[in-house]
Amino acid sequence: MNEWLPTALQVLGGIGLFLLGMIIMTEGLRALAGKALRAILMRFTRSPSSGAITGALTTAVLQSSSATTIAAVGFVSAGLMSFPQALGIIFGANVGTTITGWMVALLGFKFKLGSLALVLVFLGAALKLFSSGRLASIGLSVAGFGLIFVGITTMQEAMSGAQNFLTPESLPGGSLWGRVQLVLLGIAFTLITQSSSAGVATAMTALYAGAIEFEQAASLIIGMDIGTTVTAALATIGGSIETKRTGYSHVIYNIMTGIAAFMLVTPYIWLWHTVAPGQLSANPEIALVGFHSSFNFLGVVAVLPFARQFARLIERIITSAQAPQFSTTIDTAIVAHPHAALTVIHARAVEQFKALLRYIEAMVDPQGEPRHLDLRQLQLDLDRVHELLDRIEPEDRNSPDRLRLMNLMHLYDHLQRLHERCEEEQDRAITSRQSPEIERQREAFLEALRAVQQDIEQQRWGVAAHRAERIWQSLEHHAQDIRATIIEKMASGELHINEGTSRLEALRWLRRVSKHIARITYHFREETLVAGEASEDEALLRETVL
Repeated sequence: MNEWLPTALQVLGGIGLFLLGMIIMTEGLRALAGKALRAILMRFTRSPSSGAITGALTTAVLQSSSATTIAAVGFVSAGLMSFPQALGIIFGANVGTTITGWMVALLGFKFKLGSLALVLVFLGAALKLFSSGRLASIGLSVAGFGLIFVGITTMQEAMSGAQNFLTPESLPGGSLWGRVQLVLLGIAFTLITQSSSAGVATAMTALYAGAIEFEQAASLIIGMDIGTTVTAALATIGGSIETKRTGYSHVIYNIMTGIAAFMLVTPYIWLWHTVAPGQLSANPEIALVGFHSSFNFLGVVAVLPFARQFARLIERIITSAQAPQFSTTIDTAIVAHPHAALTVIHARAVEQFKALLRYIEAMVDPQGEPRHLDLRQLQLDLDRVHELLDRIEPEDRNSPDRLRLMNLMHLYDHLQRLHERCEEEQDRAITSRQSPEIERQREAFLEALRAVQQDIEQQRWGVAAHRAERIWQSLEHHAQDIRATIIEKMASGELHINEGTSRLEALRWLRRVSKHIARITYHFREETLVAGEASEDEALLRETVL
């Protein structure tokens, strides 16, 4: 026991340093480029194929497949992306994660950054401590990068002393059952460390030290690749139907590629011996990471032509009962990525606002078709999204995301109050249709309301805000005269006091509704301007609306 305990502790320490380095580097990279890359992820994902490319690139840069996957789930949940497009991103993310293995193999084993890594840790920490903004994020990334190779060096030193008790013979052999056991061991390792990258690095280190053979290492990383899906499956518990479909599609896809990879181990070894005799023994770590990348890449190439059929299969497997409007929840995990969360919430707010406008139009127009809207279900959805907004914390207090968050919070406050006007004051809307004193203003309001809905469909928020502002100000301007006319009729006995009071309340209702619509469109316009998504024509209207 005394012989292996210090070595085991050193291996665990090396794994811990590697994991810590990955966490720190990922945080730094996310702060540097996460927002831009997630925007690229949504903008350039037009099909499963383009999704696979953007998913691979985003994951390679962010060094986090979970960040990429969470963003994709959020986009699907908000209706910004179809489920097949999101599948492409998930497939691509699997390829992107193998970049870490190449980085470790080339820089950790070939160029041996051991001593230089400590210098990188110092320089990165100093940059983080004595700077701010982008420089601090660069420092964090550099320090994490250095820690990864400190961890690799620590594991290498430990593995070199483990050859007396850790040998290929001490692990299951190359038989079919032996390889299955190693796959299960790889799954268990990933469940414990929550990082397939750490598992691949550990297997690579053991292989490099001669503690395990190539067949054993290959079986281990197949298990580690499958093990990443267990976390995804657990994350779907309590999630929306989109979350469940995305999580389980990840599980099914990785199991499929894992089975294919299991059958490719022997042909892959034969190919190395045939094409480059002796190189498998001379460069086992390169061969291993090559195997990891190859089966993931081949899996993507094989499944992409059938992505839509695969999506339909998942939709049949994971079905939902006929759901009421707004029942689809936004995955709460997306709050960890503020820019993506704000984009998703913006899309949901548009959907909710359009539903309320259609409902108000039906309430105000006596000839209009009745519009069904489950106001209770909408209230629940407004509350859920409002809670998500409260949990979003942009990393930089001076960032555009902070301004977007503030505008969305104002917007949701007015959405909630507009919902209350629809839910509690329907009689006043009906009265407005029967009051000749309000008729002219009601018709102007109705005309503007329809035009605003068209503006929203075309995403012309500046025009919509300008139009909504004008009708609100018009109602405010004429309100005094309309009130005076109604009160005069009440005083002369032409109107019963109860009827006159109802008409005054109807006028107040119309003014409140128009105000909320004006403020909502205003904050939509401001939020899209901050996000840089407004057109030049929209920007020109900035000075025309209060």
